[in-house]
Amino acid sequence: MAIPLKTSGKPFSHPGPIRPIFRKYWWRILCGVLALLSVDTCQLFIPRIIKSAIDGLSHGSITDDQLRNRAAAILGLAVAVASFRFFWRYMILGFSRLLEQDMRNVLFHKLLGLDRAFFQRRTTGELMALATNDLTAVQMACGMGLIASIDAVVMTVAAISCMVYINPRLTLWAMAPLPLLAILTRFLAGRLHKRFKNVQEQFSLLTEAARSAISNIRLLKVYTQEEAQSRQFDKLGRQYISFSVDVAKIQGLLFPASGFIANISLLIIIFFGGRLVITNTISIGDFVAFISYLFMLTWPMMAIGWVANLLQRGMTSQRRIQEILDERPLLTPSSDAKLTEAPRQIKLQNLTFTYPDQQQPVLQDITLSIGPGLFGIVGQTGSGKSTLCQLLAHLYPVPPDMLLINGQDIGKISLSSYRKNLAYVPQTASLFADTIAANIAFGRPEANQEEIIEAAKAADIHAEIMNFPKQYATKVGEKGIKLSGGQRQRLALARAFILNAPILVIDDSLAAVDAEAELHITQKIKDYAQDHIVILTTHRLAPLITAKQIAVLAQGRLSALGTHLQLIKQNKIYNDIYNNQNGSQKPAA
Repeated sequence: MAIPLKTSGKPFSHPGPIRPIFRKYWWRILCGVLALLSVDTCQLFIPRIIKSAIDGLSHGSITDDQLRNRAAAILGLAVAVASFRFFWRYMILGFSRLLEQDMRNVLFHKLLGLDRAFFQRRTTGELMALATNDLTAVQMACGMGLIASIDAVVMTVAAISCMVYINPRLTLWAMAPLPLLAILTRFLAGRLHKRFKNVQEQFSLLTEAARSAISNIRLLKVYTQEEAQSRQFDKLGRQYISFSVDVAKIQGLLFPASGFIANISLLIIIFFGGRLVITNTISIGDFVAFISYLFMLTWPMMAIGWVANLLQRGMTSQRRIQEILDERPLLTPSSDAKLTEAPRQIKLQNLTFTYPDQQQPVLQDITLSIGPGLFGIVGQTGSGKSTLCQLLAHLYPVPPDMLLINGQDIGKISLSSYRKNLAYVPQTASLFADTIAANIAFGRPEANQEEIIEAAKAADIHAEIMNFPKQYATKVGEKGIKLSGGQRQRLALARAFILNAPILVIDDSLAAVDAEAELHITQKIKDYAQDHIVILTTHRLAPLITAKQIAVLAQGRLSALGTHLQLIKQNKIYNDIYNNQNGSQKPAA
């Protein structure tokens, strides 16, 4: 179920997925509750039939036919109870699974709408825990927790009413221990919330540790850190068990306490009720029926602890999920304006940018004009090259009127409209555990095999793909683990080439490519740049020799702007980079 995720300048508050889902499946809940009420109604009749039979037997006034009729009635009610019980379980537990499915879809939809800053604050393990363990807790609370709480309330009211009908004073004696159970449940349930929150947070850490170790298994083996990782994982696991035991202690008190108080009530009834039978205040049939109603009341009394446990777990997990749903993306376009034509000009006007969690600006007062052709960006490590590429890919919000696309403020262009005109190749190639063909065609799933092959050839990876046993049907493994670094980078380039987007941003994605492949790819980039805007960030200057312009960044500022030959003569930073890469230490002329 898709929930609209609106953003504005006002404080953001997601309506939460639970209420809309309850409205969506109201008919299942209603049918389930009606079936449950039918079960309770049938159960309430059985003690009355037993009372009638026992009183008839004690007085010698019941016939064989009447006794058989009562037995048949009890059997019929038992069959009805079983049928209605199956039906409410099917409807309510089915609803809880549908709720879990819809909530998972809402959560996933929300995660897809959040931006880079959010994922820098939240670990993958934590998000996986929310989508699994926490959602299961919510599902249990809205399934068995919901129906058990309704059943407990209905059965309690009905059973007490029947008990009052038999003897009000005996009912008061039987109910005397119940306030103690209410106080104990309230006391323990408050502590259960905090302890279960610790369990869920520790489960997130445990999940993230497992994910991180498996994703970096080759690095762990190279550095012989298997034992160290095992010890760290064991430590996290022991802490998780410790928190779980803390929860179990509360649960271990709730269930026995409920049963103990129920047995105290039974003891009171046997003592006082027995005396009422002796004095003929109530009949033996009434006494047996009263005990039967007390047994019916025992389930709600014991269910208090179980329901409190389920609801506390569910509420704790729901709050954790709600924190994600209440997250507000930093990228909030002030309008849904679309680009009316393909981008032909990018303007940076005194661009200054600071990351959300930092104080000092990473880029300061940068002014550039970028048109079709190859535009290079160079600079030493930490100069702001990757940050500039990320801003050009609109991964972070840009201050108003500092980044213009075809004269339009990028902050006023819808994200989908802009990014449809962009192909971005980050420093680290991100691949999916799918086939090579699927990874190349990721941005254009409708691309045919010829287009995929053409993009692979442009990235100089086609020949190597054909050497794989399954060629383009070869699965690359998680994050492309079956491929070398250079192969992963070239697949990422092929994925960008196949889009044929007006803007191509390549952030130092040739670092792991050998010289021969780099020469081939550079020529393809030059051809691509003839009628596209291509922005190439690199530490190696060879691909930029024919660039229309090259921007040199230093400590977040624009140090120089010019062609390759101009910068060699006029800029010391560029000249030093060039000399170091060409084995010459002589100063530039």
